[in-house]
Amino acid sequence: MPTIAQEPTPESVWAFMQETARQMRETDRKMRETDRRLKKAEELFTGQWGKLVESLVEGALVPLLQEYKISVTRTIRRVKGCHQGQDYEFDILVIDGEELVIVEVKTTLRPEDVTKFLGKMDRCKTWMPEYASLAIHGGVAFIQADAEADRMAEKQNLFVIRATGDSAVIVNPKGFLPRTW
Repeated sequence: MPTIAQEPTPESVWAFMQETARQMRETDRKMRETDRRLKKAEELFTGQWGKLVESLVEGALVPLLQEYKISVTRTIRRVKGCHQGQDYEFDILVIDGEELVIVEVKTTLRPEDVTKFLGKMDRCKTWMPEYASLAIHGGVAFIQADAEADRMAEKQNLFVIRATGDSAVIVNPKGFLPRTW
């Protein structure tokens, strides 16, 4: 039996276009929702991963820094604040009576991370005046480094701390003297 095709009418074309537009709006809405969910999942993963790396590093810092004659009395993670409208955050503070070591923790350390951290270090005594009387040192901790970011940090006299397995090691050479802010 042959099929007879009808010629489209202006009404049928208009209805088809309206239905297509409705379907496109629905597709756009679903894509935005998918993007939102993916972003939320990514933030959850990276946030939890970051906390895991911070925990790994923090647990190793006390004995590591004692090798550099820094008698650690306590560590504080995720220090956040606001000074004159400028927000700041430090991953780990390692404190003894006379010195403070501020450690930036990254899964992958990049040169721009080192540069940004140095800028934060230059402002740390202003942001946290309660520590202004202490000798403040900086350190970067990471699982892997890109583009020789670890060498860049070492040249800036930062503690260079590589997370390894269930611990961490300071990879600076013997005789290393950390920069003091």
